[in-house]
Amino acid sequence: MNTRVEKDSLGEKDLPAEAYYGVQTQRAVENFPISGLKPKPSYVEATVHIKKAAAIVNKKLRLLDSKKANAIVRAADEILGGKLREWFVVDVYQAGAGTSHNMNVNEVIANRAIEILRGKKGDYSVIHPNDHVNMAQSTNDVCPTAIRIALLMEIQKLLPVLADLEKEFLRKGKQFDHIIKSGRTHLQDAVPVRLGQEFSAYGINIRKHHQAIAGAGNSSLQLGIGGTAAGTGLNAHRRYRKMMVQQLSKQLSMKFKMTDDYFEAMQSLRPMVELSNAVRNLAQDLIRIANDVRLLASGPKTGLFEINLPAVQPGSSIMPGKVNPSMAEMLNMVCFQVIGCDTTVLMSAQAGQLELNVMMPVVAFNLLHEIEILTNAVDVFNKLCLKGITANEERCRAYAEESMSIVTVLNPHIGYLKAAEIAKEYLQSGKPIRELVLEKGLMTKDELDKVFKLRGMTEPGVH
Repeated sequence: MNTRVEKDSLGEKDLPAEAYYGVQTQRAVENFPISGLKPKPSYVEATVHIKKAAAIVNKKLRLLDSKKANAIVRAADEILGGKLREWFVVDVYQAGAGTSHNMNVNEVIANRAIEILRGKKGDYSVIHPNDHVNMAQSTNDVCPTAIRIALLMEIQKLLPVLADLEKEFLRKGKQFDHIIKSGRTHLQDAVPVRLGQEFSAYGINIRKHHQAIAGAGNSSLQLGIGGTAAGTGLNAHRRYRKMMVQQLSKQLSMKFKMTDDYFEAMQSLRPMVELSNAVRNLAQDLIRIANDVRLLASGPKTGLFEINLPAVQPGSSIMPGKVNPSMAEMLNMVCFQVIGCDTTVLMSAQAGQLELNVMMPVVAFNLLHEIEILTNAVDVFNKLCLKGITANEERCRAYAEESMSIVTVLNPHIGYLKAAEIAKEYLQSGKPIRELVLEKGLMTKDELDKVFKLRGMTEPGVH
């Protein structure tokens, strides 16, 4: 393998001649062969956006030579356009704070900018990763800012998917609104409900989670860029902070603003925990909804079988004709993983000390991972499962008519205790409830005709 030699404060190091990264990235590759997991694309992009913005701002402040600044911006734009992504190679589990990730980005941009200026990779006399690409920055303010930007980029993908899921549940709610079925509480027969009411409730639930996640994301619009190493802003121009927020807002079409305290922005990962919690809360409700879908579709002969799910693949390698609720099962598993990621974010956030939380690399990965996989899972669940669900109307109505709990409608007329006696005798004798009420002379036929209307039992009022 052709190599080149680079030198840092620890000494010299051989690295691949064609590599766009440099000596500090090479050390990280050797030090952290942990998982093979690389940074999420949105985290790389967010960090590159910061480097581009810093070059533009430092050029305007006349701290960075125009030729160097323009080369850095051009290199950043190439990466943002999809080039050179294979050179972001530092494992997710790395040294604290994210110095290795920050330097990986600095070195790739520097080496590409050197080429743009017709130099050779590794000749940092042309453009230096620290002195020029990292000018007025520290890992300690770059990484928390990059996480904020990246998670905002990711939730911009999640929110439309949630809106589509909500819309489809509500559409199913209208489609199934006429279908009467037995409600179930404690997994036991309960008063009648409409299938559409169940599906509409799922839609409203998703809407509320959509609103909560959007609100949680807003906390990340406050940026601590310009805090540099400890929040003091040392080595950054006095106008740098404001100009960086303005430039990043322009680049990303987001309404960023300066944090009201740069020390707090570097000490606390509160916005990340807030968003992760909101995503976890969505996940726990999606688990519940997916489980409901699996129960309602159970069978077809020995389960509830009130709804039909689209068949997406054979369900067994041994049982012919078996079809499983595969998309709902997938959604369950993704949501379990989301909750695991959220726990990692929470534990990492509480592990901060004094001026910095050094656990940011694992927070960046887990937070972005949970949003990414949940976005994809919800999207395919909606398209390949929810949209194709149909109802078994006759089965639903039969359960409603056979449910012991329809005696509840008799409470205002014959009292709870007598209604309970009717229910008990119904289960023992198998005689219809109406027949038992008439036999005991508790109500007349006309009175029962007025009371025993299943649709009316699914609406407020005394019937």
